[in-house]
Amino acid sequence: MIRKLQIKFVAMCMILVTAVLGVVFTAVFFSAKQNIEVISHQVLQRVMEDDTPSGRPDLGLNRGGEDVLLPYFTVNLWDRSGIYEAFVTGGTYSNLQDTQELQTILTDCLQQNRPEGTIHSYGLRYLRRDYGLYERIAFVDMSMEQATLQEIMGSYLQIGLAALLLLLGVSILLARWATRPVAKAWQQQRQFLSDASHELKTPLTVILSNAELLEAAPLEDRPARWADNIRSEAGQMKSLVEEMLTLFRAESVRRETAFSEVDLSDVVTDAALRFEPVVFESGRRLLYTIDEGLQVSGDRDALERLTGILLDNAVKYAPQGTDIRLTLTHQDRTACLTVENGGDPIPPEVAAHLFDRFYRADSSRTGTGFGLGLAIARAIAQNHKGNITCRSQEGVNRFSVTLPILRQKEAQ
Repeated sequence: MIRKLQIKFVAMCMILVTAVLGVVFTAVFFSAKQNIEVISHQVLQRVMEDDTPSGRPDLGLNRGGEDVLLPYFTVNLWDRSGIYEAFVTGGTYSNLQDTQELQTILTDCLQQNRPEGTIHSYGLRYLRRDYGLYERIAFVDMSMEQATLQEIMGSYLQIGLAALLLLLGVSILLARWATRPVAKAWQQQRQFLSDASHELKTPLTVILSNAELLEAAPLEDRPARWADNIRSEAGQMKSLVEEMLTLFRAESVRRETAFSEVDLSDVVTDAALRFEPVVFESGRRLLYTIDEGLQVSGDRDALERLTGILLDNAVKYAPQGTDIRLTLTHQDRTACLTVENGGDPIPPEVAAHLFDRFYRADSSRTGTGFGLGLAIARAIAQNHKGNITCRSQEGVNRFSVTLPILRQKEAQ
């Protein structure tokens, strides 16, 4: 799918730019053609006004930075008893007097019966003017015009081809760059479906196995633990589905949520008070320091969920009898939420994947869960234009979230 999308992107770029270049080059070509025709017509006017039989005025066009003279000649026609008699009066053509070629040129010119025009068979442009006793016709060779136009066309084709090749390379790079987020999202979606299927497969297998045992056993011999197993696995499936829905909402409703001003200090305080009994019952102690009045723009429920995930993660992995530290401080224009707990150090290669969906470390971190909590926390932080990091050093594992603040209320 991504490959097809890239091909379509490149094709659209090539078509659009080719069309634009075609229009521009066509307009420039016809403009140049018209200018050359105007110059040629001006040459005819000057030739017509030159009465010197052997004169050769500087008449021509600029080609390649040099002035190129246009070959020309003039003919005077005397009408004697209905018979036209031609006399070549000047110009750069030689030996045309009384030739069959001249007669053919004049015949074609007179048959057109127009004051000006072209004789394509000889590549000539002409201008006629009646002086009463005689008629003068000036001819200019069009070969230079055609050669100039061919050079222009060749240059445009070379420039256009080079531009298209350059565009092709740039379009391929842009297509890869533009589709990189799509490719990443597509890969994440496939991985998400694969992981979700794997997580759901285990409880479904347990449920089906226990259901088959219940069905096969006599009613009076069915142990209650089989029904308990079904109930427990069904509860886990329900929790997994709820966490997947939470993650989906957190990742897909970016900036579309109607955020409001939220007192982050109150949110973190409420979460700490709610988790304090849980931490105490687990044989640990919760210590917290919270700066008051930190106001952020966000979703209160989502921020409560974020704080709860970090505290729940600390409860799972902190050793018995240790302290869990929760701090919320004001640093420059951001609020920094930190949860610290002791325990086994987290290797860098593990820390790099802690926020991935369904990621759970190996046996060294034997907590329960589906591996979605920290992925949800990251999605919430990013949705609030914040960031979440993990650092492990000197026996302390620290999760930090930074969020932009609106202001800090003064303590009452």
